Amino acid sequence: MKSSAKPVLATVAALAGVSTPTVSKVINGRDDVAESTRLRVQSALDELGYRSPAQRRSRLTGPAMVDLVIGVHDGAYSMEILHGILDYAANGEVDVVVSSHTPNKLARVDHEDWAQRMQESGRTGIIFVTSEVTSAQVLAFSRRGIAVMVIDPLNSPPSGDFASVGATNWAGGKAATEHLLALDHERIAFFGGPAAAECSVARLHGYLAALMSRGIAARSDYITDGAFTRESGAEATRRVLSLPEPPTAIFAASDTIALGVLEVARERGLRVPDDLSLVGFDGTPLAEQTLPRLTSVAQPLQEMGRAALRGVLRLSHGEQLDATHMELATELVVRDSTAQLRS
Repeated sequence: MKSSAKPVLATVAALAGVSTPTVSKVINGRDDVAESTRLRVQSALDELGYRSPAQRRSRLTGPAMVDLVIGVHDGAYSMEILHGILDYAANGEVDVVVSSHTPNKLARVDHEDWAQRMQESGRTGIIFVTSEVTSAQVLAFSRRGIAVMVIDPLNSPPSGDFASVGATNWAGGKAATEHLLALDHERIAFFGGPAAAECSVARLHGYLAALMSRGIAARSDYITDGAFTRESGAEATRRVLSLPEPPTAIFAASDTIALGVLEVARERGLRVPDDLSLVGFDGTPLAEQTLPRLTSVAQPLQEMGRAALRGVLRLSHGEQLDATHMELATELVVRDSTAQLRS
């Protein structure tokens, strides 16, 4: 772990090859410094283990403070993540501040101003849940000493710029599809989340790998991108059930998408699983509350929340994580929504 002793500004300036006033500007988050210069100064600050006055005050006067930003409005999923974070926070002196930002809102926020306000209020770190994060956004926080973690990022980390926590999405997608194949289903549809969402893409690739291992060609009319919402699942279901040869089974990339499938199946007079088998993903409490109970790939959502908070606290202390991206194992939980294909 790096020393937390404060180096004099002149030492930082000498190491970075800049003037002392320039170091002061970088420390205070001023924007009238060239990016290349800011990076040199920040590198010197990191090497010398410098922490801002706000960070030092927060460590001396009270518990660590972490912001939690939820980017996708999926209540069951988000609540499981939140339970894990609060459970870990309760075991230590950590305060968690929760806010919600849609992807459009997050893109419009002035991150420099946001990061500055967090620094001034003594924040320790920030955790994004299912959000698309850019290098510029991460830099705005990191150069003010605010650690960043992302749970289920919607994009790949740019050059490893931020640490993230997720699940074994590819393996989970493959397990879900193999379960349906073992029940003799071959006409299997896939309903995904946003096309650019890394977790949804990995689940799709697991689905495709399982089909390929059986020598079954994937059908483009069975594959749909959308959103992790009930409405998206309902819309996709209406479309595929109108095909001349509709699927006999559906793999939904979230439990919430699966709710939309169940809704339309009831509208059409189809019985799940007698007429249509269905697998979800996430393993939220919704899976036990549906009728029939939903077969689902369970993510360790609470443990993902705990791991994210644990990681952001370690980063805020200047520690190195064992891996930039952590993947926790998924598990297929078979319930009542899947059955052997009827002749």
